[in-house]
Amino acid sequence: MLAHHFSDGLYAKEARFPAGVAILKHTHDFSHLSILAKGKVAVMKGDVVEIISAPACIEIKAGLVHGVKAIEDCVWFCIHATDEKDESKVDKVLMGV
Repeated sequence: MLAHHFSDGLYAKEARFPAGVAILKHTHDFSHLSILAKGKVAVMKGDVVEIISAPACIEIKAGLVHGVKAIEDCVWFCIHATDEKDESKVDKVLMGV
């Protein structure tokens, strides 16, 4: 399940996914924060895999290939600085999709 949250200059993508599900590796041209609100995940940052349990706030540096795999059911937020407030356009703005 995905939910989108917008504020002045900020966007948070909320993802709720069950154990075993992975978010594909990707990269951004800018640094951003991710928040693990619930559960336990394996976070892949470049060649490093880190096991993280909630609650946690993780910095993802610009240009770093990263992804997440749920070890337990989890709630994960990606926090980005952007003025885009249209759900249908925000991924294209942030990821060039």
